[in-house]
Amino acid sequence: MSDREKTRVLFVCVHNSARSQMAEALLKELGGEEYHVESAGFEPSSVNPLAVETMRQIGIDISRNETHSVFDFFKEGRLYEYVITVCDDTDESRCPIFPGITERLHWPFPDLAALSGSQEEKLTQAAEIRDEIKERISQWVEEKSLT
Repeated sequence: MSDREKTRVLFVCVHNSARSQMAEALLKELGGEEYHVESAGFEPSSVNPLAVETMRQIGIDISRNETHSVFDFFKEGRLYEYVITVCDDTDESRCPIFPGITERLHWPFPDLAALSGSQEEKLTQAAEIRDEIKERISQWVEEKSLT
C-alpha cells in the first residue's frame, strides 16, 4: 500500500515528548499498513525517558525518535485525514487548523512530565497512561475497520 492510499494521522501534544510519541508508535503497531502516522508538538523538546521506558516494556523502542514542531508540519502544507490532540483541554485549543482535515479528535491524557513520586511510582503511572492510550487507539482502529 502506498503512502497516498494510507489514512494520514497526526498526533499532537505540547512537547511531542511522551503522549504523542507513544500514540504514534502504538498506532503504527496496532494499525499496521493502513496508516501513515506522525506526531508533533507546540514546543518540541526531547523524548521523555519515562515514555521510552514504558514503551520498551511492551517491546516498542522509541529511544531514537525525534520531536517535531506542529507548526513546521503546518507550514510545510502536510495534509492529514485525522489530527488527534492528546494533551489537556487548555493546550488543545492552541492546535492550528490544518487544511484538508476530514476530522479533528481530542483524546486528553495526563502529562507524563507532571507525574510525581518515586521513579518506580512514576513508571507505574506512565505505564497506566500508555495502556490508556493503547486502549483508545485499539478502539479507534476497530471502529475505523467497521466503516
